[in-house]
Amino acid sequence: MKTGSWLLGSALVVAACAALPACTSDASTSGESAPPVVPVASAPVPAAPTGDPFDVPLEHATDAERATFFAGDALFELPLRDADGLGPLYTRTSCGACHATGIRGPGSVQKMVVVLADGVTASEDQSALPFGHTVHPLFTAGARSGVVPPIDASLNVKVSTRVGPSILGRGYVEAILDSEIERVASEQARRTDGIHGRINHVVYASEANPDTRFHTHRKGDVVIGRFGLKARVATLDDFTADALQGDMGITSPLRPNEFANPDGLTDDLRPGVDVTIESVNVRSNYVRLTEIPRRANVTNGAALFAQVQCNACHVPAMKTRPDYPIAALAGIFAPVYTDLLLHDMGTELADGISDGEATSRDWRTPPLIGLRFVKTFLHDSRAATIEQAILMHGGPGSEAAASTALFVALPAGQKTTLLDFVGSL
Repeated sequence: MKTGSWLLGSALVVAACAALPACTSDASTSGESAPPVVPVASAPVPAAPTGDPFDVPLEHATDAERATFFAGDALFELPLRDADGLGPLYTRTSCGACHATGIRGPGSVQKMVVVLADGVTASEDQSALPFGHTVHPLFTAGARSGVVPPIDASLNVKVSTRVGPSILGRGYVEAILDSEIERVASEQARRTDGIHGRINHVVYASEANPDTRFHTHRKGDVVIGRFGLKARVATLDDFTADALQGDMGITSPLRPNEFANPDGLTDDLRPGVDVTIESVNVRSNYVRLTEIPRRANVTNGAALFAQVQCNACHVPAMKTRPDYPIAALAGIFAPVYTDLLLHDMGTELADGISDGEATSRDWRTPPLIGLRFVKTFLHDSRAATIEQAILMHGGPGSEAAASTALFVALPAGQKTTLLDFVGSL
């Protein structure tokens, strides 16, 4: 059985995207029906870098996959303009604004919800938020107002922040077998310590992708969510199309409609669908091909990680599909440190928002990937250190309370060893 591997190099140089007609943001506005073309860079693909790398292609990627990675990376960082279809409402102008160099943030979005007196339970009456739960403060293309929290003292509106998560190693996550996620959920259901992760079964919201190599989901299918802070998205192309539409107002063949806005606008300064299916897929394939940074071999820390039961939810490895289209990720044990399940994290971390089967208190176990490149932790960056994040797992009603207590009880030296291990992932 193959195992995951890591690059040893550092320095990211992107291939010139201008040479890739399928990658430009001003490609034909009509929806494509033919399968997308895998782009081939006209410039030489950079050699493997040196040092401590991140945001780099899979170590065993083919030459064609490396070319796709660099082309997608260029598009991922490309700021989009009014002429590209930005708006009418938006929160960011590029994918990289929320996932700079593939890691967490710095961009974020705000969520809002009308809650009951307890401050975390959503009210059945959300009529005060007719345009949804996402704050869209910026506008263009003829719009005159954004979507912001209502100013009404009689309403109990909870506003929370979500920082853009890392995208490192997410191809490994997509490749994990559905049956593996189901297996872990079944095993946790038999536990007696309160750790009972649940699958978020979600309705697939995008149109069908003509590239069926990665999946054959169609709009309306019930699928297993694995991406997003509450596991509301099943695949990386759906994640990309959702972010283009929801964060930038950029429509695509997968998400062809502008979201509702106060001005009732149904289009922007670029009539019709804004980007091609190739443009969506090359961004998605960049994410699929992004490597997990090389990890230190801290054996003692791994044993402590298991001793305090962190590994119950942050499962060190899960098996991937043998038929996954990226050969380097097919049929391996992906070292992702997540179970991709929802867990009740208690009232202190609750945000009032439900996504699919995820409630206000539920969060998907985040993959522990590239933590040494991250400066803040938890979904809203409220934790400045890994230790603070662990302690905040122990609030009232949290499934992780017992594990947090075990961590607190460790001698100081063992705590340091465990924190060094987690920080090396």
